[in-house]
Amino acid sequence: MYPTARRDEIVDTLHGTPVPDPYRWLENPDDPEVKGWLMAQEALYRQELGPQRFKERIAELLKSGSVGVPAWRGERHFFSRRTPEQEHAVYYAVEADGTERALIDPMALDSSGLTTLDAVQPDKEGRLLAYQISVGGNEESVLYVIDVATGAQVEGPIDRCRYSPVAWLPGGEAFYYVRRLPATEVPEGESQFHRRVYLHRVGTSTEDDVMIFGEGLKMTNYYGVSVSMDGRWLLVQAHEGTAPRNDVWVADLTASPIDRPELVVVQEGVDAQTGLHFGRDGRLYVYTDRDAPRGRVCVADPASPTEWTDLIAEDSEAVLTDFAIMDDLDRPVMLVGWTRHALSEISVHDLATGERLGEVPTPGLGTIGGISERPEGGHEAWFGYTDNTTPPTIQRYDARTGETSLWAASPGAVEVPEVRTEQVAYRSKDGTEVRMLVISPVDGEGPRPTILDGYGGFGISMTPGYSATILTWVEAGGVYVISQLRGGGEEGEEWHRAGMLGNKQNVFDDFHAAAEHLIATGVTTRDQLAINGGSNGGLLVGAALTQRPDLYKAVACSAPLLDMVRYELFGLGATWNVEYGSAEDPEGFGWLHAYSPYHHVREGVAYPAVLFTVFQSDTRVHPLHAWKMCAALQHATSGQGPILLRSETEVGHGARSVSRTVDLSADRLTFLARHTGL
Repeated sequence: MYPTARRDEIVDTLHGTPVPDPYRWLENPDDPEVKGWLMAQEALYRQELGPQRFKERIAELLKSGSVGVPAWRGERHFFSRRTPEQEHAVYYAVEADGTERALIDPMALDSSGLTTLDAVQPDKEGRLLAYQISVGGNEESVLYVIDVATGAQVEGPIDRCRYSPVAWLPGGEAFYYVRRLPATEVPEGESQFHRRVYLHRVGTSTEDDVMIFGEGLKMTNYYGVSVSMDGRWLLVQAHEGTAPRNDVWVADLTASPIDRPELVVVQEGVDAQTGLHFGRDGRLYVYTDRDAPRGRVCVADPASPTEWTDLIAEDSEAVLTDFAIMDDLDRPVMLVGWTRHALSEISVHDLATGERLGEVPTPGLGTIGGISERPEGGHEAWFGYTDNTTPPTIQRYDARTGETSLWAASPGAVEVPEVRTEQVAYRSKDGTEVRMLVISPVDGEGPRPTILDGYGGFGISMTPGYSATILTWVEAGGVYVISQLRGGGEEGEEWHRAGMLGNKQNVFDDFHAAAEHLIATGVTTRDQLAINGGSNGGLLVGAALTQRPDLYKAVACSAPLLDMVRYELFGLGATWNVEYGSAEDPEGFGWLHAYSPYHHVREGVAYPAVLFTVFQSDTRVHPLHAWKMCAALQHATSGQGPILLRSETEVGHGARSVSRTVDLSADRLTFLARHTGL
């Protein structure tokens, strides 16, 4: 039934442990044998999937479109919006009189839909706009600058700008940014790394850019850079890969040249994350989880940036996520964003003392994102809001009246099905209380075909949000469950660390316990339970299906990490050893080898039905993980469910066009419905 995949007698001995790797030959996508195997897998997938269901309804629900939080620069503001028929969101400028102009339309740049807008940053006066685009899903951002008034290009292309912040100096004549060194200047295989911070003067050659930071530091470092609104203070941050800690420096640009800033240490070698905001009142606002895993806000004198005084203390239950300052008031205030068990709220505090004065009214129990104010001060703030049945909206809060109003809605009118959402608490294997969001039809009771979704890594929180895929599944009679596992950020940094490195098994235990709770409470049965995850969530479901193949009926595993012994050798893997550990280290190897899904496939086990979905232009997680795991499962399983591989070209790990999103979602739901009886 399955395409032939040879098994080689390759066994590495690592730290005294033999590690077989029979499908290492699948790591080479240029090998004709690999290409032939992939073509055969594609043919099998098309044959086995059967008629595609759900596509029309998913597409209909995505006609809600979307809208983004505005960025204000004087009387002009900038925002993104996707209308019902558009493949990608368009970035707009809006004049003081309300006149809108499209600045960046990815489809106008490339009618194929393969170009994505990765990042934007208006200058401090709103006259110039830096933006970054990439093509075909490779996320290799190229930087351009345009004149906002005319749309004329004034800078670019500047390549090697993936994940680069842009920090404008006042006047728009120069900016700091982050760029990788040329491939010719780094060892072979390291061209994805080796970032530096540069000063670039608009209109000059990048050959004349001045490197101001990063020389001699770790090749896997990521850098943040920003400049205060008045142009006086430069902030530089360094993260080792995705580590939950950073080093922070500041420079006074009135006391040293902009191309040779004298950086002063704020935090270095500390196991915590800290961010800085230079206030218009002359104070330095410090957001940190140092000695406060759920976050706190402190104040300091910019001239003494290491001496902090608490302003907003850590909360014992809620995680501090965001803040904004409203200072055009008789009593200036700070708005503070929190998530309480992954549900968002905003509190209002006296700016001078931190005293809690009240709360910002919000539309419901959902997710708030991106609280923004006018950079020059004011009494208004804007924030995004969504929940499981509400497409993205932008809300406006007026600190003078204390009222919240709808500022902008997603532009498409859609009829959203009525669903019931509840947050359920359950106990994991070690007794830890974990939560999950259960989204189900309002009529009737279970058991029903159910998809259990999860992530559990990198401090990323699984919060409520509008999803055409979830609504389509529930409308068809299923239940969709979002688990809030350790490794995520739902309960702060301690929750994250309880699921990383040597604690990674906690994540899988939390997931198994969620499945068992859903079965025990009659929500679903083993024969109706599917699991879904992508990226780190793909690792999660890969570990779940190898550890508890008896518990799950079907698995959708997207862009996954699965060979955890060799993951550092491919894509951006080397930046993740601060999350997972390194196989080069005996202790780290022990953690990784203990759960690495590829290494725990056993012959003769009845594995659930599995659909791997991978993207050929994925430069974060190489598709080889899924290729090797697919071959291993096809060889080993005694189960009746198929092991299938869906490969997609010219898309990558992240953003994609709407039509591509619809196709992928429909195929995934079709597969899971078929094997759970929906």
